[in-house]
Amino acid sequence: MDTFGYTFSFGPWNIHEGADPFGPPVRPTVAFEQKLALYKQLGFDAVQFHDDDAVPDLDHKSAAQIEAEARALKQKLDDHGLFAEFVAPRLWEHPLTVDGAYTSNSAQARAYALERSHKMLDIAQALGTRLVVLWYAREGTYQREAKDAVRAVDQLVAALDDMLEYAPEIRIAIEPKPNEPMDLAYIPTIGHAIALGFRTRAPERVGALVESAHAILAGLDPADEMAFALAYDKLWSVHLNDQNGLKFDQDRAFGSVNLRRAFDQVLVLDSHRFYEKGVIGLDVKALRTQPAELAHKHLANSRETFLWLVERVRSLDRAVMQECIDARDYEELDRLIIGHLMRC
Repeated sequence: MDTFGYTFSFGPWNIHEGADPFGPPVRPTVAFEQKLALYKQLGFDAVQFHDDDAVPDLDHKSAAQIEAEARALKQKLDDHGLFAEFVAPRLWEHPLTVDGAYTSNSAQARAYALERSHKMLDIAQALGTRLVVLWYAREGTYQREAKDAVRAVDQLVAALDDMLEYAPEIRIAIEPKPNEPMDLAYIPTIGHAIALGFRTRAPERVGALVESAHAILAGLDPADEMAFALAYDKLWSVHLNDQNGLKFDQDRAFGSVNLRRAFDQVLVLDSHRFYEKGVIGLDVKALRTQPAELAHKHLANSRETFLWLVERVRSLDRAVMQECIDARDYEELDRLIIGHLMRC
């Protein structure tokens, strides 16, 4: 299938055991080496990493050990014809970060978050990527009065400044989410992420990552969130998936819930030549009911749906579309889009 100039990535966590908050794993663990071998088979060129996906147990390793393991991983990626799209710090599982990381009320936790972020930056540089992603998982609160939200913004800016100074070649993409695991997240939308970047010492090196499901959980349209970031030239990565309403973060296969909404995301990305700007990242989970031997189809299906929608976008009769817009005949525009999606 023609990729239309796009490259694709996913993270190793997207091939998973199927555990959820209400039940244990239902599939066996797949070794990282087996996952790497699947990337090219499924049509992917890049790998998304958390820091401890790349270097397990890194809190108990020296800087030299971390660099050596990251460089060995870089060689494995090269051997498979892959590259690292980004690295992200996993700051939401350590006991110290139960009340947040950069915005914790504990000075010890905040110090740990900065130290862990430096290790993440070292890994990114060893893997040969200039992009890191910050998902502010526990940067928020369960109770408004427990934290000063103004101070929290200052703390986030200070942490960004620290990372920008530590690694002058690195760009940072902030991935917003309105809730989960925290009830009340401090950076819930792309507008918040971009505004935060403008407060830093190097705004030109701070951008954003839009995840489809996170935008939907905020009650927003993912295509509009992408468009807003594109207007500021700040859309540096995407996590495409789907979401069935304002529920828990489902990470459904792209286009599997709302095909029109998926089409609109592809429309804005392709119309603004995102294939020249970044990688199409997927963050999708196999359904818990999926047998182990079939627990990779969500990745192949999402990629195929994206490329099918690119073809639909590029074959759309823009002249007729413009006629509808000029006539303010949006009912006819609606019929045009639906009809175009229904014709295979």
